[in-house]
Amino acid sequence: MGEDKAFLPFGDFDTLIEFQLSRLSKIFKSVYISCKDKNKFDFSANFIEDIKTDSIFAPTAGFVTIFDTLSCENFFALSVDSPFISEKEINKLIKKDTKDVDATIATLYDKTQPMCGIYHRSLEDKFKNMLKNDNHKLGLLLKNSNTLFVDFKDEKAFLNLNHPHEYEKALQLI
Repeated sequence: MGEDKAFLPFGDFDTLIEFQLSRLSKIFKSVYISCKDKNKFDFSANFIEDIKTDSIFAPTAGFVTIFDTLSCENFFALSVDSPFISEKEINKLIKKDTKDVDATIATLYDKTQPMCGIYHRSLEDKFKNMLKNDNHKLGLLLKNSNTLFVDFKDEKAFLNLNHPHEYEKALQLI
């Protein structure tokens, strides 16, 4: 995208991250923002700061910090740049999830969406090893773990804002 997607204006909100925080707070009792520096945000929220790995910009560092910070057995993870994953998709993942799996992850036409799903504490050591070995391939971790993949068919729901044209499309859809 060429800039921090979290700070792009979106809908009636000054930033995409505020849009996500607002809508997810209506679905979940607690919503946390995983970030490198909470001081760059000018609003109040529950932040989980990854201050141990300043140079790594991969979800693995965030996952390790989340496991270190929270005492829960599992959590739902969603990337900031997926603004159309709705309560419908989230509830489907929650209903399919069981304590016997390491993760319950969305797929779109069998393409893994690793930043939309439920991660269990049983993956904590694997994430720490990945970070230690500078390996940040979530797809490989999920493939080699007891992962339940839940397939979806709604491409709009999984529109990911990686490029300017996708952001422009999302602005039209909102």
